Amino acid sequence: MTFRSIAHAALLAWVVTLACAAQAQDVSFRASVVDLSNRRSVQLLYREPIAQPLRYRVIVIPGSGCTGMGPVANRYFAGLLHAQVVVLHKPGVDANAGLSPDKCPPDFVQSDSLSRWLEDARWVLRNDAKARAAEPPVPQLLVGISEGAELLVKLAAEVPHLAGLVLLSGSGLDPSEAGALQAQRLGHGQAWQNLAHAQAANTPDNRAAEGRSLRYWRDLWAWRQSDALIASEWPILRVWGDADELVPQLAYDTFTQRAQTRAAPLCSRALPGADHGLQAGARDGVQLVWVWLERWGRKATGNLCDAAFPY
Repeated sequence: MTFRSIAHAALLAWVVTLACAAQAQDVSFRASVVDLSNRRSVQLLYREPIAQPLRYRVIVIPGSGCTGMGPVANRYFAGLLHAQVVVLHKPGVDANAGLSPDKCPPDFVQSDSLSRWLEDARWVLRNDAKARAAEPPVPQLLVGISEGAELLVKLAAEVPHLAGLVLLSGSGLDPSEAGALQAQRLGHGQAWQNLAHAQAANTPDNRAAEGRSLRYWRDLWAWRQSDALIASEWPILRVWGDADELVPQLAYDTFTQRAQTRAAPLCSRALPGADHGLQAGARDGVQLVWVWLERWGRKATGNLCDAAFPY
């Protein structure tokens, strides 16, 4: 058995122990609904630390589609031992829908867009910060999963005591550029160009194209995050699988090259053999990331790169 496999076996045993401890203490996620001023609502999942003391707080923005993390949250976030965890879903998404549900709410396609998602997430985080203003300060991390990572730099100003951004399977490139690279990799360059023309045409926002509304695609084409991430003051931990089927390696490499002049720390970790969900057979890359965050959380000082290293 190699050192790497021994280390990973120890990691999995540690995660299982944590999950069992959480179950024994009944430290589990609770769902709640936040009614927004714009007549929409957002569903949250919330969990106190599994073990005391509370060292840091993690705010999670899940990925694309209508994924609801309720059914998997206790297991998925088990490795965040000393963290208070908040999962902020997309507007209109059922927190208990599960991963990649077969059916989304009837109006989901028409309501789904990055700008609406951002507007509602800002409202929630702004009011959350006000509600916690009298509490002792706790370092906070913003974690974005896949498409959720595209909101992080635009949400950062709403999070007091922000200590860093964590991008899981998010390249950091503007989504239209990352999408073009993926289309080229799959040999769908012409289809991507057709979609580019469709979103630029003078047609109604509610027109459907490739399973989304033109409103969604217009938001995506106009969305900018790359330059802001590079210029931002916060440490960034970016983790992906080198067998990612949804985001090409070139997208990750391109952002890394552009960010070489970044003043704040950037650490990039490609997990061998892992897919878009950071899974590689029996190796669970998500739990590895939580190990890094726990290591950082013992001090909650310095940058995330000090605690993160490959397995």
